[in-house]
Amino acid sequence: MTKLSGNPLITITDQLADEKQAILASIIAELEDAVISSTTKGIITTWNPAAEKMFGYTEAEALGKSISLIIPQNKSAEKNYILGQILLGKKVAHFDTFRIAKDRHQVPVSITVSPIRNNKGMIIGASKIVKDISDRQLANEKQAILAAIVATSDDAIVSKTLQGIITSWNQAAVRTFGYTEEEAIGKHISLIIPPDRLSEEDFIIGQIAKGKKVDHFETVRRHKDGREVHLSVTVSPVVSSSGTIIGASKVARDVTAIKHAAEKQGMLAAIVGSSDDTIVSKTLEGIITSWNQAAEKMFGYTEAEALGQHISLIIPPERLNEEKFIIGEVSKGNKVDHFETVRVAKGGRQVPISLSVSPIIDENGKIIGASKIARDISEHLAVQEEKARLYDEIKELNDKKDEFIGLASHELKTPLTSIQGYLQILNNDMSEERRKDFLNRASRQIKKLNDLVSDLLDISKIQAGKLQFTLATLDLCQVTRDAIELIAYSNQTHRVVLKTELETLPIQGDAQRIEQVILNLLTNAIRYSPGKYEVEVHLSQENGLAKLSVRDQGIGIPADKLEQIFSRFYRVTENKNISGLGLGLYLSQQIVERHHGHIWAESTPGEGSVFYFTLPIKAS
Repeated sequence: MTKLSGNPLITITDQLADEKQAILASIIAELEDAVISSTTKGIITTWNPAAEKMFGYTEAEALGKSISLIIPQNKSAEKNYILGQILLGKKVAHFDTFRIAKDRHQVPVSITVSPIRNNKGMIIGASKIVKDISDRQLANEKQAILAAIVATSDDAIVSKTLQGIITSWNQAAVRTFGYTEEEAIGKHISLIIPPDRLSEEDFIIGQIAKGKKVDHFETVRRHKDGREVHLSVTVSPVVSSSGTIIGASKVARDVTAIKHAAEKQGMLAAIVGSSDDTIVSKTLEGIITSWNQAAEKMFGYTEAEALGQHISLIIPPERLNEEKFIIGEVSKGNKVDHFETVRVAKGGRQVPISLSVSPIIDENGKIIGASKIARDISEHLAVQEEKARLYDEIKELNDKKDEFIGLASHELKTPLTSIQGYLQILNNDMSEERRKDFLNRASRQIKKLNDLVSDLLDISKIQAGKLQFTLATLDLCQVTRDAIELIAYSNQTHRVVLKTELETLPIQGDAQRIEQVILNLLTNAIRYSPGKYEVEVHLSQENGLAKLSVRDQGIGIPADKLEQIFSRFYRVTENKNISGLGLGLYLSQQIVERHHGHIWAESTPGEGSVFYFTLPIKAS
């Protein structure tokens, strides 16, 4: 026999304790729940593999650390409560809360905490069994969501046994059929089925018993007050946890409401899809949730490229503060209307837009996002600029109009005053020679007055598109000679010299209007050449064009005014001693251009001016 040394009972007890400790350690190591122990001061003393997996810290990282390592800061009161219970020797069972993993994500857990006592019965720490209840929480949330959907659904949702006994009845069913939940539950489904449609129930139950779904079955049911309700019914099997079909769930929808909703939805979708305006929706965090065709066209990003991206995708960096302002207003329930700004397209092109942003509100009245309508205002801005330009032009024309009215009054009054004076003198006795002289003077003033009125009438005709031309073959040489002769007859101060090697120069045109142009140029040459007494007219042909020029030795025209001299009512000089309404060159340009010709001027201030015009030569 082997002799045992010491007390054999103590040795066996120690062996049993060691074996028990090993078994416990093995169980703790294999548990799917985290097992953590700590001192009364919260220092971690035990950390099993499940704790490592749940919270991400290795045993080496956790041991010796404070239990606060995994407790959120806002749970300090909870920590103190649990410690208080443990120090009182009480167990805290199935305490649902949150803990923090190493990567800082929250872990929903159910904790059971028990006191740890030494061999003297003193509490020296706490043992925690921590169960991850993420799945349970998700299941509870899913169940709550489903219950909320059923309760708040606009569709009647009814469940029944395979024998047709009603087991659930939501509020929409109350509204649809008129029976309260208390009146319906426990009754047979035939409560709402017209007698002539009871065979439908047999068919539906037959399909459900086979595990088949009856989808969008259009039928008629009966309201409590006797009226018929047209429905679209979808019936699905209710399956137990063991896989046995134990009943049926019905979703009934008013077909009229669906039709109207579908029509409205289709109309809205068509409006959004075909809108020329960009329509974009986003969350309050700025994540894009819808992106129509106009948005693709405006910004260059496809729907696939834009959805899920932040709205800063199209916002220039220097305008990101605008987004904060807009989201701030929308979050308050305010609409941002016609906000003019700039956004950036895919290629970097900046797009000026007018933005209207409205809150998106869910069925509970909560603001969950924003809907944006953006309109490209590039053309609008161009129109505004054009309007501003036209306004300046109109203002300038208005100023010219006022100037013209004053000038016209003066120009028209002068010959009238002269004619009146001459006629008064003619009433007196005088010699025949003096009478003829005054009659000639009166005649010249009448001609001047007639020319002024004719110019004004021609302007009106041009504006109305009624200036008529009588086109025929004419000899420009002869028309030029006739115009020079007429000027020479009515003007005694200047000599007009024609220089040409041509005997004849045929063109197609209105002889009277062409002569009017030449007379205007000759009249201006004489009018703006005080102190000089010769005007040269050159007539030639070049490259199939007849070319006529009138050269004077007058005051000349500054370079910055050459482009404006063919404008209505424009006068180069404000000298009141030089008469005219500023219409002659404008009329001349209109006449030449309507003959498919071109008119222009060259000038040197102080040395004189040369006016040219060309007209097509008539083909022989």
